[in-house]
Amino acid sequence: MVRAASIVLGIAALALAAPARAGDAFVDPLDLPSAPSPVSPRRLLTAVTFAGPRLVAAGQRGHVLWSDDRGRTWTQAEVPVSSDLTALAFPDPKHGWVVGHDGVVLATADAGQTWTRQLDGRRISPLLSTALAAKGLPDPVREQIAFLAQKGADLPLLDVWFDDEKSGFVVGAFNLILHTVDGGATWVPWLDRIENPKALHLYSVHRAGGALFIAGEQGLLLKLDPAKQRFVPCPAPYQGSFFGVTGNDRVVLAYGLRGNVFRSADAGKSWQKVETGVEVALVAGSQAGGQGFMLASASGQVLAIGAAGTTASHVPDTRSLPTSSFVSDGSTLVMVGMLGARVEKFHSRKEAKQ
Repeated sequence: MVRAASIVLGIAALALAAPARAGDAFVDPLDLPSAPSPVSPRRLLTAVTFAGPRLVAAGQRGHVLWSDDRGRTWTQAEVPVSSDLTALAFPDPKHGWVVGHDGVVLATADAGQTWTRQLDGRRISPLLSTALAAKGLPDPVREQIAFLAQKGADLPLLDVWFDDEKSGFVVGAFNLILHTVDGGATWVPWLDRIENPKALHLYSVHRAGGALFIAGEQGLLLKLDPAKQRFVPCPAPYQGSFFGVTGNDRVVLAYGLRGNVFRSADAGKSWQKVETGVEVALVAGSQAGGQGFMLASASGQVLAIGAAGTTASHVPDTRSLPTSSFVSDGSTLVMVGMLGARVEKFHSRKEAKQ
């Protein structure tokens, strides 16, 4: 079963969700726009991020929501599909992307109010078939591409990253990775440019410590080599799955199963374990208003980590509810998960000790 930072909690609910229907006839989620729902802020949401001062969240059945009051009220966006969505990225306040099941890639140019389809599994399969025609592909890469090409639209995308409004990556299950340099007008499979011979799932792609990292299952950590234009392995500090990477210009934090967090201050060349006191999977991470970092577990426990990335402490007075993603401005958490969106106020570590 595919597990990713944005869907660790949501995958069971997604699997049980009723298929999209128009009347009594089945309609493929790729052909059915997301239906307006007054309860969408209280239904499964898997991702949330900032688009400038605005918040944008995404989740099941193509639901995308936006809030201009820090999560107190939400407005549902217009979305052309009802596929389940898994991850969001906004490189600037206006331009954003959301990805999800069925190979869906949607883009917005108005801070998340309306979305257009750029890619889906039906279009990815021909791209993969074309890639098979390239000469000199190693046999393992050729086998990976052929396997994904025959899956049709059934291609889960699990994360997205854009450095700016032109250059970005989407990643997913079974080593699926595509790159664009024109804002998503065209996409190129990169399976021949990533050192992942076991076709392990790619759960997260994120820039930190001056490099672009991919985190995945079975201890997979990769870093983009700009000169080679290729993702190469980092020394594996741990053999369990990593669900995400966060950090700043100096520090990289990789987090995953059983509360494991590892820190690198040399762009992934070496790693040191950060003791967390948490035994539950850590599924989301973010910078926290310039005061360091915050991580959240699948059960809603929240950790604060200092700007140096060396020590972790529990954040008090937050409700331990199922969580898949969050954002923080340093004093407020907006968290999303199985029960929708919620706003949590919290004390700083200094205040908590008083």
